[in-house]
Amino acid sequence: KDTLALTPEDRCLNVMPLFHIHGLSAAVTASLAAGASIWCSPGFDALRFFGWMRSSQPTWYTAVPTMHQALLTRAGRNSDVIEEVKLRFLRSSSASLPAQVMNELADTYKAPVIEAYGMTEAAHQMASNPLPPQPQKPGSVGIEAGPQVRIAHETENRLIDDVGEVVISGPNVTPGYESNEDANKSSFFEAQGRRWLRTGDKGQFDSDGYLQ
Repeated sequence: KDTLALTPEDRCLNVMPLFHIHGLSAAVTASLAAGASIWCSPGFDALRFFGWMRSSQPTWYTAVPTMHQALLTRAGRNSDVIEEVKLRFLRSSSASLPAQVMNELADTYKAPVIEAYGMTEAAHQMASNPLPPQPQKPGSVGIEAGPQVRIAHETENRLIDDVGEVVISGPNVTPGYESNEDANKSSFFEAQGRRWLRTGDKGQFDSDGYLQ
C-alpha cells in the first residue's frame, strides 16, 4: 500500500489468481488496506483484457512478465483503450522483467512500470522500484520495500557487501517451514542480531541501493 501510494481513489484490475500470493496480497489485500477497489477478472485472458480495462476503468494493474508480454502483442490494436484509460502505473512481479520489456511497457502505456521482487515466505513483497519522481531502473527490482534485504555469503553465515545470496529479515518473513527441520537449518541463520532467510537468489546492490 505504501510503496504504491494507494488511496481510495485507486482501482486495481486484477488478472492474477487469488490462490497466488501476488494476486491475494499485492492486488487485493493492499487495495483493501488502502480503502481502494479491485476489479477481479475470471482469469487472465489477453484477448479480453482491454475490454475489461475499458469496463473497469482501473488506475493500475499488476501481472507477471509473461502476461505483460502477451498484452504488449495486442496493445497496438487497442491503443484507443490505452488512451482512454489513463493508468497511474502498472506493476510487475513474481519473475524477472527484461529491461527492454519494461521500457516497451512504459512507452506503450505512458505510465511508470513498477517492478517488484517478492516471495511467498515474505508475504509477497521484498523490494520494489519506487514511484516517480524516484527512478525506475530497468534490470533492477528496486529498493527495500518491506523486510530488510541484505546480501550474504553463499556458503558462510555472514553478511557481505558484494555479489552473493539475497537474504531477508523482518516481522513479515516466515519463522520457518513446518515439519521440515532440514530446510530450516539450511535456510536460516543469525547475524548482526537478526534472523535471516536465504532466498536462493543471487544479487547485489548498486550505489543507489537498488537491488539487481
